[in-house]
Amino acid sequence: MTVMDSAQAELTASTAAPMCMGPVVHPRPAGRDQYTISEVVTTTGLSAHTLRWYERIGLMPHVDRSHTGQRRYSNRDLDWLDLVGKLRLTGMPVADMVRYAELVRAGEHTFPEREELLTAHREDVRQRITELQSTLAVLDFKIDIYADAYRASERA
Repeated sequence: MTVMDSAQAELTASTAAPMCMGPVVHPRPAGRDQYTISEVVTTTGLSAHTLRWYERIGLMPHVDRSHTGQRRYSNRDLDWLDLVGKLRLTGMPVADMVRYAELVRAGEHTFPEREELLTAHREDVRQRITELQSTLAVLDFKIDIYADAYRASERA
């Protein structure tokens, strides 16, 4: 299994929709597997600067190049970027994402370390969700107070 096959398997597992919804559909042309950096910018919403930075820090695996040196991204690269985007949304530190990418590149023998890293991060995410739910309850309470006060003033 190659590094990208391993990453693809993890991405598929991490982004799988509930069984009743079917597979995740990517907004990519069918049958196409090479994209320029500008096409990836359009597809992902990331800037070209961010894509190059991801490559420089080791977060983005090797990106193929054309004979003229232009980056050529594959569907696997886009899948990897999708996973990285999800990790970013969860607040995973860049250093942890880079470590995870290193572990993926190192091979299957790093599965336990990858699982540990993701499990610890999942716990952090769950704690943040709990904090956000508590904060949302406070906001709802305050909004209800203002809505009630406004309705009372309208009746007066």
